Amino acid sequence: MVVIIIILCLVFDFLNGIHDSSNIVATMIASRAFSPRAALGTTAVANFLGPFIFGVAVAETIGNEVVDAEAINLLVILTALISAIVWNLVTWYLGLPSSSSHALIGGLIGAVLVGAGWEAIIPSGLIKVLLTLLTSPIIGFIFGYIFLKFLFLLSWNATPKVNTVFKRSQIFTSISLALSHGTNDAQKTMGIITLTLVTAGVLKSFVVPEWVVFACAFMIALGTAVGGWKLIRTLGGRIFRIKPIDGFASQLSSTVVILGASLIGGPVSTTQVVSSSIMGVGAAERMNKVRWGVGKDIATAWVFTIPSTALLAAGLYWILSHFIH
Repeated sequence: MVVIIIILCLVFDFLNGIHDSSNIVATMIASRAFSPRAALGTTAVANFLGPFIFGVAVAETIGNEVVDAEAINLLVILTALISAIVWNLVTWYLGLPSSSSHALIGGLIGAVLVGAGWEAIIPSGLIKVLLTLLTSPIIGFIFGYIFLKFLFLLSWNATPKVNTVFKRSQIFTSISLALSHGTNDAQKTMGIITLTLVTAGVLKSFVVPEWVVFACAFMIALGTAVGGWKLIRTLGGRIFRIKPIDGFASQLSSTVVILGASLIGGPVSTTQVVSSSIMGVGAAERMNKVRWGVGKDIATAWVFTIPSTALLAAGLYWILSHFIH
């Protein structure tokens, strides 16, 4: 069971990389700052390096502060993972940039409630996770709006050559965004694998092993290199027509939010933060420039992710518990 869960964790990590590659590269491709392959390759390397540079605070939160490892069993973790993977595959197929983080948290909550009850959930950790997930997109929108207004103020008298400056500057913001993504998203899987090892008695205390850090960082980087083209098109073109200054502002605001949350151990949805920052940037130029219908579709996916994956995980646990002991 431990081996199966670790394999599924790495599969989830790989799918997360595919799913979230759009968050990092969509704006730089849409603004023609990078070719698609160059953008995906560069960000894949940065994704891999993120956890090694900024630590594993998010893994501690996910694996050690949300549920009690001694009160759950391995089947709880298995069904939570399966529900998150199924949700990722469905939304990936439909081209909806939903949240892998929400899917994982929803699956974990649903499986724990059926398999172990409320007493296995640590309220303070769950509140921390939910608050971070819910407030981060709002902060992303605000930062995107403010950053673009500030950039307009700085470049109001500039020549058209300023577009070249913003294009080239995106190499720094995109790498920073990829580092923050690898720091936050890869750690969620690290937390689940370490939780599994503690639950199974392989580890006596919650300490993320180096091989877990390497494996998770590698798989999310591999998924990013493959890329999710449907989602790239959604974020890169369907919200509004992105120019170099828009790409720079959205990447910068997303980096600040995601990296800031990662350093304090707050798991965020990269999809939510990047999507909302893009809409914030578009709104800063002109409110009717943003195709709000796309934003509504994305918001609908956000609203349904946690309850859907929670119900799916709960149902899976109920079914599998009759066959696996």
